[in-house]
Amino acid sequence: MEVLMSVAADMEVMARKAKEASRAMAAASGAAKDAFLARLAELLETRREGVLAANAADLEKARAAGLDAPRLDRLTLTPAVMDGMAKACREIIALPDPVGAIESMRPRPNGLLVGRMRVPLGVICMIYESRPNVTIDAAILCLKAGNAVILKGGSEALASNLALAGLLREALETSDLPADAAQLVPTADRAAVAALCKLDELIDVMIPRGGEGLIRAVVSQATMPVLKHYKGVCHAYIDSGADEARAETIVVNAKAQRPGVCNALECLLVHADAAPTFLPRIGDALRRAGVTMRACPRAQPLLGEGAGPAAPEDFGHEFHDLILAVKVVDSLNEALTHIHRYGSGHTEVILTENHDRAMDFLRRADASMVGVNCSTRFNDGGELGLGAEIGISTSKLHSYGPMGLVELTSAKFVVLGQGQVRG
Repeated sequence: MEVLMSVAADMEVMARKAKEASRAMAAASGAAKDAFLARLAELLETRREGVLAANAADLEKARAAGLDAPRLDRLTLTPAVMDGMAKACREIIALPDPVGAIESMRPRPNGLLVGRMRVPLGVICMIYESRPNVTIDAAILCLKAGNAVILKGGSEALASNLALAGLLREALETSDLPADAAQLVPTADRAAVAALCKLDELIDVMIPRGGEGLIRAVVSQATMPVLKHYKGVCHAYIDSGADEARAETIVVNAKAQRPGVCNALECLLVHADAAPTFLPRIGDALRRAGVTMRACPRAQPLLGEGAGPAAPEDFGHEFHDLILAVKVVDSLNEALTHIHRYGSGHTEVILTENHDRAMDFLRRADASMVGVNCSTRFNDGGELGLGAEIGISTSKLHSYGPMGLVELTSAKFVVLGQGQVRG
């Protein structure tokens, strides 16, 4: 009991420091925030070896603990990943600072000018698993948007995250910004998450990023708003008359390029008219990519070797692996009905040469990104032009889809008058 009380007290101290820092960040100039990002990019390059050494220690412990391959992949930092973090810092420097921007100023009949000004959310608590690069991606977005951020990574990445948090603190201090604007929870104790979830007077929003279990645990405990997505059950629908060569390339990319991420393809739906020619073709291509297929009775004999029967639970399942559910459907309507039943609101795409059906799919598929003739893997902040992202929200309030700079602000009304009073 004393240990739990100590953790809760430590989290409250951290949150109070963040609240104080958030006021300074809300007033910080764009130049100061960009100087921080430039300094952080330099540190990520010049202090790379120390971070990679910490990550190697995390990986050694994770392998000894039996962490599975997808989570090991997400945990691993490489020189290329480090370069990507530094690049993200510089890309965000190039993005306009949303804080203070005034939108849609318009006159009222009484002469008042009414508009909305972008303002920071305040204190954001980011709770995440495995990926230590999230420490940087989350922090730089939150800070450029004028927020303070509390970072709670997974126990498997603690050494990596501590090393990266040290660079964040140093870059803030040398840019005359409050070091407490970016704080890492330095313990793996799960009691820290429960304590943070109750500090609604100090923390403005929770953003959990990880497995469904983590997200549901945060949602069940949090007394402040939560931006979330539970699962990434992404579908691709192959329409009748689709360009099969292009569809093959897209499907293999969506499933096999990086199967452990939330925007990887999990279910392939194929129109019955396309199935006799497309399924043998895609079956061969997926086998070459190492993908195991779990198919409905109509699809299985057409896919050839490597395709087994699908169980009911395979539809609507996020595999995080080289496994793909496959189903034959008789119409666009049937495909959309399947998506509405089993989709998670993350990403849905149609591969078609028919404009009307493409537009119908765009309107009716309910997801944070809906695409035509493209990979599901494009539902990503960087790919959609937001710079780095803090996560992908499948909640429609307050944000839907990848959350970049603008999505980490809110908008308050501003009113400019010349002495008007209400009658």
